[in-house]
Amino acid sequence: MTESTSALQEQVAALGPFFTFETHAAGAELSVPWRKLSEVARMESGVMEERVASVRAALAAGGGRPAEAVELRVAASVAHLGLVARVVSPLLGLAALHRLPSAPPTLDDLRWHSGLGGAFALSLPRETIAAVATDHVVATDDAGAVAGAGAAGALLEGPVRDLVDAVAAFSVSRHILWGNVASAVHGAVAGIVSAAPALARPARTAALLMLRHPRLRDAHTLDPRNGRFRRRSCCLIYRAAPDAAGAVCGDCVLVRR
Repeated sequence: MTESTSALQEQVAALGPFFTFETHAAGAELSVPWRKLSEVARMESGVMEERVASVRAALAAGGGRPAEAVELRVAASVAHLGLVARVVSPLLGLAALHRLPSAPPTLDDLRWHSGLGGAFALSLPRETIAAVATDHVVATDDAGAVAGAGAAGALLEGPVRDLVDAVAAFSVSRHILWGNVASAVHGAVAGIVSAAPALARPARTAALLMLRHPRLRDAHTLDPRNGRFRRRSCCLIYRAAPDAAGAVCGDCVLVRR
């Protein structure tokens, strides 16, 4: 890894645990404990089913109940939100410091090893980081906006949509799942702004490129006067509490204003 690539990795990691990542050479053989993230999107692998079951058990344990007391779709939605947040956060961190990768990594490119209760270990192709570190700024604002929108679209239509498709199989509404994506984008930017206020403008610019994409345009509202974000769906986590009477998230459509 070149010095500039290594420095960029360290700068992104400084934004918080969901931004931290390792790197590997594209196409290199897997080494224990690393696995391809694409396995979670293949139903025949059973990995997503296993992860949803683990999240279900953890949610139920929080209320002192058996796993079966939590609806499967609730656990699937919560698992999905965590997976998406982990994928988009380091890429938005790169965007805040430099720009979104013009060719974002696919789920097959990304590597992970599983864990609950926080950010699981994630590894990005070294070539992706090197390309971001060495790309030249596009000459004009209009051209830059087009390039940025294209990169945002490639991320949403690639690994993010693959995760949406995988979790939709658990009877979770796609409206909820794309709401999860919008919430993950907004949450990542909030994390960046909190950790590095000087990066607020580029982070918000990158987020807007994603939030204005057709996949997310109808999944949220964003008040231009104060920047207040609100999703147009609920991740369902409140239903994991006894009697489905848990607290809702701050950006939830169910929050009374």
